[in-house]
Amino acid sequence: MEKHDELPTEHDDKLIAFLHKAIKIAVKALAILMVVVIFWGVADVIYVLYQNLTAPPFMLLRIADIFKTFAAFLAVLIAVEIFQNIVMYLRTDVIPIKLVVATALMAIARKVIIIDFDMLSAIHIFATAAVVLSLGVTYYLISNLHKDIDPPTHL
Repeated sequence: MEKHDELPTEHDDKLIAFLHKAIKIAVKALAILMVVVIFWGVADVIYVLYQNLTAPPFMLLRIADIFKTFAAFLAVLIAVEIFQNIVMYLRTDVIPIKLVVATALMAIARKVIIIDFDMLSAIHIFATAAVVLSLGVTYYLISNLHKDIDPPTHL
């Protein structure tokens, strides 16, 4: 992957070089914190499942419990996607737009899966549908644009 250094650590101005290094350290700290959040989320999924399975009726999950478990799983997967965004940024110093859009798609998909249609107005449902559609179209366009720029190398 091509390196595009938006935060060069070697700069004519020593203050700017120092600030760029500080920002890179901050981004690495965010990556570490995201790993902590991921493990915390996994522990939370295990705890929620344990609580739901041991509560009466024993070893039975209600539909609401299953949706809560799905939401917890997807929250952890979204955290993994965000971690991948951070790692990609650290490697290239460029925001990976396709991965960011995919993360947003996963986040809105989580919302759609756990949505309680009885509690929302029609405008909220249409707005969610518009977000899903626009992110889907954006992802499709980015994917096709990327194919035109980088032809396959496995010919």
